Amino acid sequence: MIKYIGSKRALLTHILRVIGATAPPGATVLDLFSGTARVGHALKRAGYRALSNDHNAFAHTLATCYVQADAERWAETARRILEDLQRLPPRAGWFTATYCEQARFLHPDNGAKVEAIREAIAALGAEPELEAILLTALLEAADRVDSTAGLQMAYMKAWAKRALQPLQLRLPALLPRPAAGPCAALCGEAEATAAAVECDLAYLDPPYNQHSYLRNYHVWETLVRWDQPEVYGVAQKRTDCRTRLSDFNSRRRIGPALERTVTALRCPALLVSFNDEGYLSRAALEAMLSARFHLQVIEIPHERYVGAKIGIHNPKGEKVGQVGRLTNVEYLFLATARPVELPAPVAA
Repeated sequence: MIKYIGSKRALLTHILRVIGATAPPGATVLDLFSGTARVGHALKRAGYRALSNDHNAFAHTLATCYVQADAERWAETARRILEDLQRLPPRAGWFTATYCEQARFLHPDNGAKVEAIREAIAALGAEPELEAILLTALLEAADRVDSTAGLQMAYMKAWAKRALQPLQLRLPALLPRPAAGPCAALCGEAEATAAAVECDLAYLDPPYNQHSYLRNYHVWETLVRWDQPEVYGVAQKRTDCRTRLSDFNSRRRIGPALERTVTALRCPALLVSFNDEGYLSRAALEAMLSARFHLQVIEIPHERYVGAKIGIHNPKGEKVGQVGRLTNVEYLFLATARPVELPAPVAA
């Protein structure tokens, strides 16, 4: 899966341990801010009926592939199509000019290959689940040969070594449908989805500071939407990065937004993931959640995102400062009607 700030890959063991103690396999679990769909994918593998929601098009595509689409239905068909797509000759156009020449997120050779494959996928008119699998394969292939430190706010001054490797499509790691029933990918605003969906447990991993996932991954959003948007700045960001703003990226609005979302939920238990770099303090979250639930808090020391280790640079790429710390504390807030006995953490 793609490199992603805020990804819960390293925390999956802890998240599944807590969910497993709260909701039995077969229960319906809503992942309200699904991002890369790592959590939804893991829940599906563990036998839950996972519902993954995200309002960004690229994240919804990832969830449609990894959570909604079932391996027994699509794997062989997708594999054959991906083999055909891999053989397509490069075809440079708007995408290559914008993101590989005017900006340098991908080498132009790979950009032209991406463009040819994306045009072919658009021409297929495939069913939504199959199209999501093909697009996810393309997103991941492009991510493996990008020339960034992980975010699309900037790119490397010189081509990263991986950017010079040829783009290779791979079939995503599809899962069979769990016995609990079909899983689903939703594409709505968090508060509206919370009010519309009944579940046994909701997992909330909201944006927690100024970092907008749309701005951080705007190239992937364009690759999925395939809409040739107006762009701005050195990074060629979509102009709707300026207008599609989330309350969760605002220090002033995040608290009321999260409280409205929690209030709208239709479930007896929720698990909130947050960390000590967020706009809300642990005390503020405890006050918000303990007003309606029994609350247990798990602390997990964790290395900061890889970009933090690089240091602080000016627009010329010159190092001008040091990062204050390289670790933070991840919190899991488990809110339930009554206390839950949690198993001991598994040693790393």
